[in-house]
Amino acid sequence: MSSIPVQTNPLPEDAPVSLWRDAWFRLKRNRLALFGLVVIVLLAFIALFGSYLAPYDFLSQNLDARNQGPSLAHLFGTDDLGRDVFSRVVYGTRTAFMVAVVVTAIALFIGTMLGAIAGFFGDPFDRVIMWLTDITMSVPNLLLVVVINASLKTPIAQWMEARYLATLNPFYRETIWIDFFLVFGSMALISWPPYARLVRAQVLSIRSRAYITAARALGLSNGIIMMRYVVPNSLGPLIVSVSAGLGTAMVLESAFSFLGVGVNPPTPSWGNMISDGLRVWQHYPHLLAAPAAVLGLASVAFSFLGDGLNDALNPRGNK
Repeated sequence: MSSIPVQTNPLPEDAPVSLWRDAWFRLKRNRLALFGLVVIVLLAFIALFGSYLAPYDFLSQNLDARNQGPSLAHLFGTDDLGRDVFSRVVYGTRTAFMVAVVVTAIALFIGTMLGAIAGFFGDPFDRVIMWLTDITMSVPNLLLVVVINASLKTPIAQWMEARYLATLNPFYRETIWIDFFLVFGSMALISWPPYARLVRAQVLSIRSRAYITAARALGLSNGIIMMRYVVPNSLGPLIVSVSAGLGTAMVLESAFSFLGVGVNPPTPSWGNMISDGLRVWQHYPHLLAAPAAVLGLASVAFSFLGDGLNDALNPRGNK
């Protein structure tokens, strides 16, 4: 008597899956990448809801509680003005994420558009855009940011003061917007070339594919072909680059704030908090340790996630 075969559910690996679902399966098996993803999601949550999570206002001073060590009342201690360091680190997370997301979005848009144009249309666009990319990458990042801040900060501040005197609108007295405008602009200006190079390389390999030829035969315009077929098929490596770019933008913002050409006090930034803590770290090490540890954790998390995404989206490159 023949036995009746027992039907079993196919394993997830046996089922036909899409590119993105298959990449998610590989990403889930990478513990370091999952750790990085969890840390980034946690920091993003803190950045979004920091005003509800911080026990104190980041500007609230208590001169009777200056330079206290970590305690139940102040988890990361207090600084030389009696401000709660934990609350300032929480608000600094918002600053870091806002700068990282906005700068990466601007740089990604510029780099994707210029890279797609250079790769799809070829000369003379390719020659001019790649020349501009090489020039931008050859200028030291710090020098370019310092020049932009030194040349534009005073004229913008004077214009905002004139607008305040003319309108009495208190918005024009918020100098933090000058810092953000200069940080966003200068960092985006130095961050777009890698995206342009990456997209150009992807487009050069895609523009000769059969489906591009078919789209041209159907009479579709170059703009529609680029937006519907070329750019979407370049997203795999671009996602990996964006993940690394977010972490790089956080570190750059902290470095520029540390050097005084980024976000300036009293707005909390991990960079200016590290700069303040470095001067007194021998006596009050918690003022340096707290922001430096959070910045290091964020940088490592983005690095782990970027490596995991690279392995998940490009498995052949690791064989």
